[in-house]
Amino acid sequence: MTEAVHKSGFVNIVGNPNVGKSTLMNRLVGERISIITSKAQTTRHRIMGIVNTDAMQIVYSDTPGVLQPNYKLQKSMLNFSESALGDADVLLYVTDVVEKTDKNEEFLHRVQKAECPVLLLINKIDLSDQQELEKLVLLWHELLPKAEIYPISAQAGFNVDVVRKRIEELIPPSPPYFEKDALTDRPARFFVTEIIREKILLYYQKEIPYSVEVVVEQFSEAENNIHIKSLIIVERESQKGIIIGHRGQALKKVGMMARKDLEKFFDKKVFLEVFVKVESDWRNRDNMLRMFGYQVD
Repeated sequence: MTEAVHKSGFVNIVGNPNVGKSTLMNRLVGERISIITSKAQTTRHRIMGIVNTDAMQIVYSDTPGVLQPNYKLQKSMLNFSESALGDADVLLYVTDVVEKTDKNEEFLHRVQKAECPVLLLINKIDLSDQQELEKLVLLWHELLPKAEIYPISAQAGFNVDVVRKRIEELIPPSPPYFEKDALTDRPARFFVTEIIREKILLYYQKEIPYSVEVVVEQFSEAENNIHIKSLIIVERESQKGIIIGHRGQALKKVGMMARKDLEKFFDKKVFLEVFVKVESDWRNRDNMLRMFGYQVD
């Protein structure tokens, strides 16, 4: 009897901001790996979610939305997205029914040259009608003639199973890249910072969330609880005041929301301390970006 061949591969998710990449990632992985908000630039790092079966390991990779960088942090975010074009076994290029097809043409040209299979996913189809969707499919077929096109709704889960099945067909024979019980390549501390940052994105308006980074200074895990000390980094004293709020109420609210999600994530009681520190112009400082885990040229 011939032994079944194990399959493993990297499925990299790329696209512009606000097209629903993180929602799709979480759907495909079946776990909440990427944070989700309605704001652009929610994802800053390349985040892997690993799906294991007896016969297969699929490593999904969510990347920051593609944009023209205005400062060094955004340049690093673009590097994460561009690196995903080079090591994919299957590339998922996510767009939606709203965005213009000529947005970030330079990045699209690189997708056109990809040597791996490309699945073009048109998300948010509930915001369109059949006639408009058909026009969009034809337009994308002209732009990416080698790509397979799938209309989806990541939010509702429509057609996601069809995409998943096609991915499984395209994954090449290979032994697993990670341990079979692995869910992600990221440590627990990373998800603490992401969950706190998600609450900041949801709670504060305008520029504040984009001027913020989160650092975990202490992570002490016991059998039934976790003690976490975290630091919110901002660029100016005025931003520190906004984050803290009147009599500390805004910071207290963010901490409470984050703690509830962290307890769900870790399935343990969480004691969370949150402080705020000013690091002037950290988004353009190479040493700070490296410390926060970003790629710097």
